[in-house]
Amino acid sequence: MINPFIIPSLANLNADLAQRHFPLARGEELQQTFAQLFSRHLGRLRSGKGFEARSLLVTGLSGSGKTAEISDMLNRFNETAVLLPDGKDARFASCVLEAKGSWKDLGRKTLHALGYPITNKTRRTQFEIWDLVIKQAKLQGVIGIYYDEAQHIIRGKSDAEVLSVLDAFKTLMKSHDWPLMLILSGVPELGDYVQREPQLDRLMTRIEFLEIDLSSAPGHPAQDYETLNEIVGSYAISAGLDVDASLPTGDFLHRLATAGAFRWGLVIDIVVDAVALAVARREGVVERSDFVSTWCEKTGMNQLATPFTHDSYERMFRRDKPFRAAIGT
Repeated sequence: MINPFIIPSLANLNADLAQRHFPLARGEELQQTFAQLFSRHLGRLRSGKGFEARSLLVTGLSGSGKTAEISDMLNRFNETAVLLPDGKDARFASCVLEAKGSWKDLGRKTLHALGYPITNKTRRTQFEIWDLVIKQAKLQGVIGIYYDEAQHIIRGKSDAEVLSVLDAFKTLMKSHDWPLMLILSGVPELGDYVQREPQLDRLMTRIEFLEIDLSSAPGHPAQDYETLNEIVGSYAISAGLDVDASLPTGDFLHRLATAGAFRWGLVIDIVVDAVALAVARREGVVERSDFVSTWCEKTGMNQLATPFTHDSYERMFRRDKPFRAAIGT
């Protein structure tokens, strides 16, 4: 029976695209830095001596693609099944944080990430919850925890509450029984929060996800133009589409970067949606009109007032407000 709410070609396409990860240069830097920290961690575990774990702080603007990049790396890490000294497979757990919650709530969320059943009605103290986190992590071979959007559980809290959360992170890294590596990711303000706890800050290695850079010296075009072109071509090919001749041009690629507020994650989302629209048209090619339609469907704007069509698009669309036109332009 045909379901009117399912377009099979689009469902299959998105299932395929969701498994694809475009390899940006920053991913190599992230993996290399992680490998250095994990190798140190593994060596210290083999020594049998107590130590403090080193951790990663990854910051970037919303939509820069932090979650996708880190998650892809950790999925690959978990699949490698590195053996720990006790014979268990090393793995990393992941935990997405929200704006509400206390130090105790953070502990409960961490236990959920470890697959341990605990309810909001538990009578366990904060100390007991965090002690459980350490014990469960050690039992399961979890050598670290990735806290995504870590600024959410800190923002808007009193100084005392902020320090309690930061102290919880520090305590995990300094555990005498099972020190845990952490990956904290979030917007740039997260780095300012971490600096409030000097010991935590000292144990962090920082990586910043930069914006797309299309500036260039005469005769030396910016490398990010090439990367943008590769992204469009890669996703089109994966969907069995040709690329219209108007797309591999400096003008279009600059407009694409502008549409994504010069953030890699947003740009990739736009490309994926445009490719999906092109597949639905069944003409075998992705065109500028697919990007225009993608923008209009997302923003409700007129087709003449998009980054892909407007003559003054550079002034009209600002980096600090994705998918919004500047007032008065």
